[in-house]
Amino acid sequence: MKKLLVFATLIALAAPALAQDAMTVTRLKPGELQWKDNPSLPKGAKTTILQGDPTKAEMFVVRIKVPPNYQFPAHTHPVAHNVTVISGSIFVGEGDKLDTQKGKQMKAGSYIFMPAKHAHFAWTTNEGAVIQDQNVGPGGIDYVNPADDPRKK
Repeated sequence: MKKLLVFATLIALAAPALAQDAMTVTRLKPGELQWKDNPSLPKGAKTTILQGDPTKAEMFVVRIKVPPNYQFPAHTHPVAHNVTVISGSIFVGEGDKLDTQKGKQMKAGSYIFMPAKHAHFAWTTNEGAVIQDQNVGPGGIDYVNPADDPRKK
């Protein structure tokens, strides 16, 4: 019985190390990113997945390239979002309706934490932005006004 307990303890201690060994290093240079249209975002934004699968219950990292004069209508997400502005600037506001008079400019290097199911909106002005979103999925976007959802048009 004592040997079985020691064996079980060794397995329990080794499991996290074995799981980490199964992970691989990911390196992506800017030219290797595959930017694609995202049907859940208004036309014009491009998305690339850096790590993971946003549709699964796992950690994922995506980048969104937003053109100048772009708007994200009011929406929520099922999970909390950790967003970093990589380049450019984007304005972010809170509430159920996009209002360009109510928001704060977030320049490159800024960080935004948005709790799950918290209504917010965003827009760019004369410069676009690239934002990085890192979370544990499954992710998603739900528009406050269903008429704003590009998947329903």
